[in-house]
Amino acid sequence: MVRSPSSPAAGSFSGGVRRGPLRSVPTLSPNGWHVRSRRWAGRLSSRAREALARRTAALTGPDRDRGMSTAEYAVGTIAACAFAALLFKVVTSPEVQEMISKLIKRALNVAG
Repeated sequence: MVRSPSSPAAGSFSGGVRRGPLRSVPTLSPNGWHVRSRRWAGRLSSRAREALARRTAALTGPDRDRGMSTAEYAVGTIAACAFAALLFKVVTSPEVQEMISKLIKRALNVAG
C-alpha cells in the first residue's frame, strides 16, 4: 500500500515496504564513538547483540581502562597533601626564611 504525501501518515509506507522507526544508535569505530541513525536498531537478535558485544570488546582493546579510579584519585590526593605539608615545613623553617629574606633584600638593592 502506497500512501500519498498529503495523507496524515505520509512516510510510514514507501513503495509498499514498511519501514521501522528511526533511532539514533551509538556505534564504536576505530576512531571512537559515533551516533548514527538506524531503522529497527532496537530489534537485535541475541546472536547479533553477542556479535556486537564481541566487536566492541575487540575494538576497545587492552587500553579500555583509561583514567584513574576513585582509589587512585585518593592515593594521588594523599600524596599531593603530603608533598604540600613537606614543602610548607621547608619554606617556613628559619633557615629558608632567612635565605628568602636575604634574596629579596638583595634584589631590591640591585633594582633600587
